[in-house]
Amino acid sequence: MTSKQRAYLKSLANGLDPVFQVGKSSLTPEVSEAINEAFNTRELLKVAVLKNCVDDPKEIAAIVAERTHSQVVQVIGKKIILYKPDKKNPKIILEKI
Repeated sequence: MTSKQRAYLKSLANGLDPVFQVGKSSLTPEVSEAINEAFNTRELLKVAVLKNCVDDPKEIAAIVAERTHSQVVQVIGKKIILYKPDKKNPKIILEKI
């Protein structure tokens, strides 16, 4: 993913509210599965890591991206933005740069 594509996705995610929250029990398989299911209806997700979660948000983002086969767009503070294009009918078209 190029920096222009990443910047475009960040601008789209700016208005999104977090769909999931990772809390005290950290990243459970159930949370990973729920995030993966959400990619069936959305291509761009924002995940919030709560203050009572002791794990590093960057590590959580890497694990979620690996489990869901998505890409980490940005980790800023305790917010994670993930992108996974829809294979059949993509709504977000990234320029080929």
